[in-house]
Amino acid sequence: MAAEPIRILVVEDEPAITELLSYALRDAGWLPVPVATAAEAWSELQLRLPQLILLDWMLPDKSGLRLLAQIRADRQFGTLPVIMLTAKSMEEDKIAGLNAGADDYVTKPFSPRELTARINALLRRKAPEHGQQLVRVGPVSLDPLSFEVTLDGARIEIGHAEFKLLKFFLTNPERVFSRSQLLDKVWGDHVAIEERTVDVHVLRLRKALKHAENLIRTVRSVGYMLSER
Repeated sequence: MAAEPIRILVVEDEPAITELLSYALRDAGWLPVPVATAAEAWSELQLRLPQLILLDWMLPDKSGLRLLAQIRADRQFGTLPVIMLTAKSMEEDKIAGLNAGADDYVTKPFSPRELTARINALLRRKAPEHGQQLVRVGPVSLDPLSFEVTLDGARIEIGHAEFKLLKFFLTNPERVFSRSQLLDKVWGDHVAIEERTVDVHVLRLRKALKHAENLIRTVRSVGYMLSER
């Protein structure tokens, strides 16, 4: 079972840096989506949401700061993790970027290893469901790298949609999510799926988890949660 790679929107107009970033991201197992202008970045955001944005400070059509402000002003994109990339190293510039809504700041020239480490840290903090670490709750373990789910140490068969749903639950335990929230977080805003389809996938997930099915709780009139309590 192949999981969809993490999409990272790379907004950078220097071809050499774009190539370096794309290589580093692919080497880490992510999918780079490079664009060279703020306008192209905004158009790409309308088509499909990435899991993270690498945003250059200086762009040919508008500054990265202005694009960041536009992103943060839109409720749909307001929580997207954003790392600013820039040759600027002045403390005032860093503060300006962070105040505008950037989550982190990397100054050129940068180490690809440091950049991937910062991306991993940011995804763990803001979107743990996109992390690459093994997660475990009770008898259930999920390995995002091998795409394996085990129950009491034995591998179990699980569908692609149920894998994504389980990963989200395991990385967000003891929290209740409505069906619409699960659609947004697991399948994405731009996917046309009816809310009742979530119920079908939850039913399949419970069946796959066998005696651990009670980990997935139904919260009446609200939605679902994963809980050991």
